[in-house]
Amino acid sequence: MGVDLGDLITKRKISFQEIMGKSIAIDAYNSLYQFLAIIRSQSGQPLMDRKGRVTSHLSGLLYRNSNLIELGIKPLYVFDGRPPVEKEIEIKRRRRVREEAVIKYEKALKEGDLAAARTYAQAAVTLKDELVEDAKRLLTLMGIPWVQAPSEGEAQAAFMVAKGDVWAVGSQDHDSLLFGAPRLIRNLTISGRRKLPGRNLYVEIAPEFIDLNETLKNLSITRMQLIDIGILVGTDFNPDGVKGIGPKKALSLIKEYGSLEKVLPLLKEASFPTPIEGIRKIFLNPEVTEDYSLEWRDPDLEGVKAFLCEERDFSVERVEKALNAILEARKRFDRKPSLTKWF
Repeated sequence: MGVDLGDLITKRKISFQEIMGKSIAIDAYNSLYQFLAIIRSQSGQPLMDRKGRVTSHLSGLLYRNSNLIELGIKPLYVFDGRPPVEKEIEIKRRRRVREEAVIKYEKALKEGDLAAARTYAQAAVTLKDELVEDAKRLLTLMGIPWVQAPSEGEAQAAFMVAKGDVWAVGSQDHDSLLFGAPRLIRNLTISGRRKLPGRNLYVEIAPEFIDLNETLKNLSITRMQLIDIGILVGTDFNPDGVKGIGPKKALSLIKEYGSLEKVLPLLKEASFPTPIEGIRKIFLNPEVTEDYSLEWRDPDLEGVKAFLCEERDFSVERVEKALNAILEARKRFDRKPSLTKWF
């Protein structure tokens, strides 16, 4: 779901040149769901190998990372761990949405409505354990570091950025700001366009840069108050938020009264599945680990080809092209004085 703060956040479009040489901790699950949803046939079928194993996520990881590294960006991935118990309601809601989408997908296929089938197939995406393990295996072979978070991946990414080990979080959601990420990059794709949900229309997109302190300063609030605004609007830990309260209304209330405790007596329909202090604690003191190593290496050319081409039926020519692009980028950036320690 992600917290809906887009109308409040101070953001600006940036070029890839502005983030050249920067390390970005990418929300792995966010990216994998995106690849599984988008990389599909017209009827909604994901890419698969001859044994029927899904490969859309592997295709997305290979080519997107090749493109990012060509641009001088240092990607790393953070995987979700065990979700907080407070997330159970949201997890069940997502499961219901997927189950309903599967039924609608099968119906659309029978009726020959391929456009609808593809839309429902995207909503029915499930990230199974074997797909996650595939992703980790490919990243390792590509020389791209990944970190296993003990709990929320965006919390772990925010922690690494705040600690100074990584420059920014890369995610479509704003949750990492509530977790204290100093910097967030959205739209980390070089496609330049994105399809509007449910419509055959595309919009031009560019990477967006968000600075947490700048946002807080422009809104004249603290991070604690931003968290309170998120709780009013709805987070993954209280997905319904408060009925009738959107981001701008939540901001107005928090700025006027100072805190969620002072606002709640004014809201007749406010109720939460768990104490608000518990939700705050998830954002302020999340479960994270310092047990990680961030090392970018040359890709294992033969290892990647053995995995993708021999096991998963990828084109040898296309895989070699992507891998060679990574190697050429490393040589090119290593020659630049300002990026001598890029990897």
